[in-house]
Amino acid sequence: MPARVSAGLVVYRLREWRCEVFLAHPGGPLFAHKDNGYWTIPKGEIEPGENLLAAALREFQEEIGISVDPAAELLPLGSIQQKGGKFVHAWAAKQDWDGSQKIQSNLFNMEWPLGSGTMRQFPEVDRAQFFPIEEAKRKLKPTQVPLLDRLIAALGGEDAKGRLSS
Repeated sequence: MPARVSAGLVVYRLREWRCEVFLAHPGGPLFAHKDNGYWTIPKGEIEPGENLLAAALREFQEEIGISVDPAAELLPLGSIQQKGGKFVHAWAAKQDWDGSQKIQSNLFNMEWPLGSGTMRQFPEVDRAQFFPIEEAKRKLKPTQVPLLDRLIAALGGEDAKGRLSS
């Protein structure tokens, strides 16, 4: 069976000498009461023949309902392999979001309650927000944490105050 491949974005902003990253919480009843270790970067599977970066931009729009500025500098963060075997390719994009704009996520169908035979729709993402890096590392799926380390390295490291303040 071929490996599953996804592409996503680590959207970040710089606030008061601190880098914050935008994470998404998975929707649906299975994740309703789960927090630390369950958040994710907005990402999704690539379509046949689709460019990885194009997929990352499309998936961010589909999962969050917010477009990334097409003029944004995109920093390649490489890829990671998640626990289930899926490969995730990621880029970082500097962009702010004030939180007043409601996220609009794709919906998925799921039998709920399990075993009931009743199909219901749930959002792929039920909430999303910015977190300071250290908090984001606790919230994020452990296999995605290296993407945050790579972002900080690309920005010049934890104590690169000049770059992080611009």
